[in-house]
Amino acid sequence: MAERIITAFGGTGFLGRHIVRHLLDQGLAARIASRHPERGGSAAGIQSIRADINDEGVVAAAVAGAYGVVNAVSLYRESGTETFHAIHVRAAERLARQAKRAGVERLVHVSGIGANPGSKSPYIRRRGEGELAVQAAFANAIIVRPAVMFGFDDAFLTTLVQLLKRLPAYPMFGLGMTRLQPVHVEDVAEAIERALQPEASQPVTYELGGPTVYAYKDLLKLIAGRLHKRPILFPIPFSLWYGLAAIAEMVPGAPLTRNQVELMEMDTVVPAGMPGFSELGISPDPLERMLEEVIAKG
Repeated sequence: MAERIITAFGGTGFLGRHIVRHLLDQGLAARIASRHPERGGSAAGIQSIRADINDEGVVAAAVAGAYGVVNAVSLYRESGTETFHAIHVRAAERLARQAKRAGVERLVHVSGIGANPGSKSPYIRRRGEGELAVQAAFANAIIVRPAVMFGFDDAFLTTLVQLLKRLPAYPMFGLGMTRLQPVHVEDVAEAIERALQPEASQPVTYELGGPTVYAYKDLLKLIAGRLHKRPILFPIPFSLWYGLAAIAEMVPGAPLTRNQVELMEMDTVVPAGMPGFSELGISPDPLERMLEEVIAKG
């Protein structure tokens, strides 16, 4: 089992780090392919290589000899040649094609709930187009669509806790009625590890959400209550958010983008009947448990 290699593109990212740890826990060898291999760590069973998913030859070398491949590379803000189409479609297809050529048995492509090639949103549309491109290049590809993920040092729950702790009034996206189904990053990582196992079904599209669906406003109230805060929650129309995001995108590193606003305008919940955690034998953790830990961490 120790010789079974999984190449993880994006293995140093928020989700990728957790995937790698779960692979090692199961006795699998992890080959982390990243532009920043120094972030991959030096634990036994890890091989970190410098790799750019945009480079055909480098991708081919990274998947050579691998049993499985995971594509956890994502892009949330376009910059220069780093576009949604370049990363979520062309690069995803390139990796799938090279994995197929190398005889890889299992390919997991990480997408997101709501991915739709017919969407007006460039980000959501490219995510959907990327899934189709991957499936065309690697017919047995496993698609994993997580809902918004939470965990230590995430960009979701930790950020909400810090803002609600400090702000006497909190601006909501719209009326705060968008429905979310936050999922623990550890559960998503475990699901991917299990989907890579030889006995797992393929091809399958898994949609992974936590055990509870929240209206955005109710989630804010839940977090504020655990913080013993009573901020004023006031609605801001999405049209204004789009304008603010367009301005924010002119500032490098700004925390708000138009694609984030687009995602907050649509419900991101698992549709009834879609394969998910239950098919993989996993009971997802509730957000409340992690919330207490995030608050305690300060």
